Amino acid sequence: GFIDGTGVTAAFSFPYGVAIDANNNLYVSDSGTSRIRKITPAGVVTTLAGGGAGAGSADGAAGVAQFNLPTGLAVDGAGNVYVADLNNDRIRKVTPAGVVSTLAGSTGGFTDGTGAAAQFNDPYGVAVDGAGNILVADTLNRVIRKVTAAGVVTTFAGATNGFVDGVGTAARFGFVNGIAIDSAGTIYVADGNNALRRIK
Repeated sequence: GFIDGTGVTAAFSFPYGVAIDANNNLYVSDSGTSRIRKITPAGVVTTLAGGGAGAGSADGAAGVAQFNLPTGLAVDGAGNVYVADLNNDRIRKVTPAGVVSTLAGSTGGFTDGTGAAAQFNDPYGVAVDGAGNILVADTLNRVIRKVTAAGVVTTFAGATNGFVDGVGTAARFGFVNGIAIDSAGTIYVADGNNALRRIK
């Protein structure tokens, strides 16, 4: 369902991704309602952004913005939330005030570039590194993409379907889904080849 509230009085619909900020607030991609929800350490649930006239791709203020099957989430040091907006093939940014913008992506495909000139194909997971870059598990393209704070998208690792260790685009992945980065900058990827991959 969809209810903001405290503890068990709140309701979600197919919550998918979670991320936590420096103040221990939890963010949830509530994929069934196309919203990003926030849970305080006391268990108070509010809607951070999304839900404007249902699923869609609109940027804007919290109640106007739209998502379409948001999945992976990540939070940077300033409290901005990055969203893998799966059905829109976009990476979205949500400020602490709930203002949503499209950082990169447009229609489904595979193109490096800046902002709307870049293309993803079902991006599932996102993670933020120490420099503020967003790493994206670009699932159907079977690659890891890198997005700068300015929205410049490059292919970081992988090229086509397969299972090969190697450097950069010489590596091969299956369907990539989850992605995480540790404090040393090592990247971990859940690979559909039934493997956990590590990128140093």
